[in-house]
Amino acid sequence: MFSKILIANRGEVAVRIIRACREMGIRTIAVFSKADRDSLHVRLANDAICIGEAPSSESYLNIPSIISAAEIADVEAIHPGYGFLAENPHFAEICESCEIKFIGPSPESIRLMGDKSLARDTMRKVGLPLVPGSKGVVKEQEEALRLAKKLTYPVIIKAKAGGGGKGMKVAHNDGTLVSAFMTARAEAESAFGNPEVYMEKYVKGPRHIEMQIVADSQGHVIHLGERDCSIQRRHQKLVEEAPALISKKLRQKMGEAAIKAAKAVNYQNVGTVEFLVDDDERFYFMEMNTRLQVEHPVTEMVTGVDIVKEQIRIAQGEKLSVTQDQVEQRCVAIECRINAEDPDNNFMPSPGKIETLHFPGGPNVRIDSHVYRGYQIPPFYDSMIAKVITWGPDRQQAITTMHRVLDEMEIGPIKTTISLHKRIMTNPTFLKGKNNTLFIEKLMETGKIQQEELAS
Repeated sequence: MFSKILIANRGEVAVRIIRACREMGIRTIAVFSKADRDSLHVRLANDAICIGEAPSSESYLNIPSIISAAEIADVEAIHPGYGFLAENPHFAEICESCEIKFIGPSPESIRLMGDKSLARDTMRKVGLPLVPGSKGVVKEQEEALRLAKKLTYPVIIKAKAGGGGKGMKVAHNDGTLVSAFMTARAEAESAFGNPEVYMEKYVKGPRHIEMQIVADSQGHVIHLGERDCSIQRRHQKLVEEAPALISKKLRQKMGEAAIKAAKAVNYQNVGTVEFLVDDDERFYFMEMNTRLQVEHPVTEMVTGVDIVKEQIRIAQGEKLSVTQDQVEQRCVAIECRINAEDPDNNFMPSPGKIETLHFPGGPNVRIDSHVYRGYQIPPFYDSMIAKVITWGPDRQQAITTMHRVLDEMEIGPIKTTISLHKRIMTNPTFLKGKNNTLFIEKLMETGKIQQEELAS
């Protein structure tokens, strides 16, 4: 059993992990940059260690500083959270070499599924359905043009080492393909240090549905059902819900495919297999995220399984706490990500001091956040400042509760996306469950959310 864990992250996910550890009787060590000295995760942890300056490259991505902090604190394990080093196989290897347990999958699994092109090839070999595309990296513009003619437009260029929507560009003709190819490579190089890209046929307006899988070191692999993550902007998710409005037959097929994907790479710990689903309920493997997901709370609310505690137990060598037969969907849950951005000004970031703050409570409400009144939002990191999760016996009740919470919530004077989420919750298309990945795009005009469109 672990007695002390270091959390190699910040913000709400660090707070989430600290709370799970506290309930398990495990001491926690927080790390923080100089910009995060007053962050809530620093206050809640048993101990905290400064690991560098504000830029991520000098702190949360600084592997030597994090390992040094772990050795100084004499921890048995490191939880990476999500983002930063969570899907860095080199970091996982270093943890192993220092005899510190990495709470996540093996470096080999991270490396295999982190290489999006190699992941596609692996999934193709085990029979998962794939969107038509290149068999590997596309190295030259001429090769991209030849392949686009074969696939037919539109096509999408994706970073081989990508994630979070970075290094992804859609092209509708030869002219835009050249530009998309060059831009995607440049973004991939900047974000991941690897300019390689691959190409797929662009599936216009699909639903983005992911399956949560859990696997222990004793060969047990199960899924905890699906989440619909279709409402997104620039491939960044805004609203997630579980379960998705899909048929029982599709749910079973996708669950079986997700388990097959995990077994194909000898996966351990928690992960998410992501799919695109078209109007005819045909589904295609997209990628596998080898980490905890931002939207894991909706699955926790629906199934009653504490995913973070499950991660820690698996890392300790324990078997899964539930079997597939015991997993049941007990309710419907929805999550809204609240970002410090101005949705009426092209989502301009809005860092600054929070002077007014009210997080509502009441039945069937959960709010995961690291901010408080007087907190200074730094400009160096992701803009998400809270996640609001509501649930109910059916989808309509979960939505009704969410709308009530958003009405009561106050965060100021900074700009936030609360107003956008309120509009989404009353939009007829959303209420009918007719969501797809073009939902937000259809509601935007020159970067501004149009009230009249959302009300129509």
